[in-house]
Amino acid sequence: MNESIGSLFPEALTREIKSRFHYVDRDFDGKIRLFFDNAGGSFRLKAADEQYATVDAIPDCTERTHRTSRHLQAIQSRGTDDFRLMLNAVGGAVFASLTASGAMFDMVRAIAENIPGTNFVTSCLEHPSSFDAVTCYAQRLNKELRVARSNPGTGGIDVGEIVGLIDENTSFLSVMYASNISGAKIDIRTIVKRAREIKPDLYIIVDAVQHAPHGVIDLNETPVDAINIAPYKFFGCRGSGLSWLSDRAARLPHHKLNGKPVDFWDLGSSAPAQFAAITSIVDYVCWLGGHYTETSDRRELFVSGMKKIELHERALLARMLDGTPDVLGLRHITGAKVLLDHEDLTKRDLIVALELQAFSPAEAVKEYEKRGVIVYERVATSLYSKRMLDSFGIDGAIRVSPLHCHSVEDIDRFLTITAQIMQP
Repeated sequence: MNESIGSLFPEALTREIKSRFHYVDRDFDGKIRLFFDNAGGSFRLKAADEQYATVDAIPDCTERTHRTSRHLQAIQSRGTDDFRLMLNAVGGAVFASLTASGAMFDMVRAIAENIPGTNFVTSCLEHPSSFDAVTCYAQRLNKELRVARSNPGTGGIDVGEIVGLIDENTSFLSVMYASNISGAKIDIRTIVKRAREIKPDLYIIVDAVQHAPHGVIDLNETPVDAINIAPYKFFGCRGSGLSWLSDRAARLPHHKLNGKPVDFWDLGSSAPAQFAAITSIVDYVCWLGGHYTETSDRRELFVSGMKKIELHERALLARMLDGTPDVLGLRHITGAKVLLDHEDLTKRDLIVALELQAFSPAEAVKEYEKRGVIVYERVATSLYSKRMLDSFGIDGAIRVSPLHCHSVEDIDRFLTITAQIMQP
């Protein structure tokens, strides 16, 4: 197996995977379509939706002592354990919030307000929820804001760019795991290692929202202090963000009820249904991993599943870019241009930034929709993409983001439609 170009799931397994998600081949009203906007949301795992609905229908409060409340407590405890399993996290605090963005502001605030230093470090590719949070508290606390530049050749951030901004007076580093425009993965492992060589007690915050559904996260190898995900982008349900904080970060002063433990971060009543959905996600990935390993260890099964997801998506990406003898890839379709097109696919998640000549990104999105394909434009007029696009020196792009439940037939159909759009 050539891992540099990935490897596909067997066809029978791909069909089984598709059957476990809602609306992969057809919209909610039955229309045939390709949904290639999974960086904006993602397909919902049927089991996650079902478990959420079942648990959410139970009226009991978790802060009671009767049998049903204890049942809900157990569901939340299992989901909390499974979230730690996703991250390979030990100890620390897990907390749920309405959104991952809200959690990021809370975590940045706690660290920014309580850790000495004269500067904060981040990158220009961060999602506004992290970049704006860091900017807000740099201004409020009169700290220097240091922003690492992007690399237009790779679509990512070079390790040296980030590490070069860190010194003994840096309070914390905030960095994302992967770009939601280019798909470029950031080398978090090396960044953590080299940053802590400069300042051993440096606090590090990671936005893993975009990357979490596409690859393995291991906090044993990348020991950070705060990390968040958005379950709705990881096959789960809307209305929740989940975060983990290290023991030392969890104990920093933060908003909490006075009677709660010093490292407790939840505010208000918990939502066990969200944690039931997390367990369903982990169950699914472990089921997938079980096709490739005979272990009974849940973390090992999960890692096996995520690695196979990564390899399948890499194979889909390679096919989308280079095509086959029968179908031209994006790199070879006249009038189509892959932006931020880094050759090393091991350093990319399944996202493509695309330009179609003679069409603005918004116009191209409409042309795709006419043909039953959903993609999205990222343009410099949007607060969600201006800073990133400016750093790359481009005005806009069509963002194409399939998911591992797609097949080679889906990719080929997309390529055929792209070629049709570009025909004079």
